[in-house]
Amino acid sequence: MEISFRKANLADRIALEDLRAEAFSPVFASFRKILGDEIYELAQKREDDEQSELLSAMFFNDSEWDLYVVELQNEIVGFISLQINSETTVGEIGLNAVKPSYTGKGIGTKMYDFANAEMKAAGMRVATVATGGDESHAPARRAYEKSGFDVRIPSVWYCRTL
Repeated sequence: MEISFRKANLADRIALEDLRAEAFSPVFASFRKILGDEIYELAQKREDDEQSELLSAMFFNDSEWDLYVVELQNEIVGFISLQINSETTVGEIGLNAVKPSYTGKGIGTKMYDFANAEMKAAGMRVATVATGGDESHAPARRAYEKSGFDVRIPSVWYCRTL
């Protein structure tokens, strides 16, 4: 499967937003199921809703993120954002997604390999990425690990109603 990468442009905005919404829908549903409706609405929903704004902001010239489109035979099948910090020599993979109908085909791993190569070429000495520990993020964790991410700090976020 030969995929290609290119910098995103404003013409990609709607397609990437649709892809993001589709790809993250199961994640947000998982968060709601784990937290319950009341805590989800109060503590998580706002952040989930703001993810669309985060993606939109990446299209502007003053964004700290480089946004790439992933294509297979001229079809957009994913996107990935990178942040390069020349001062710290730490690069970060940010918001990214694979179109759900293409998951499990190695595209995520190829995206992360691409990101790692871009960061290395830019002089980064460390690459970072953050993801969820719930079941809905298991495919992302597997793809990150296949791409060589092998050091992690587990984290737990606790909530309760008052």
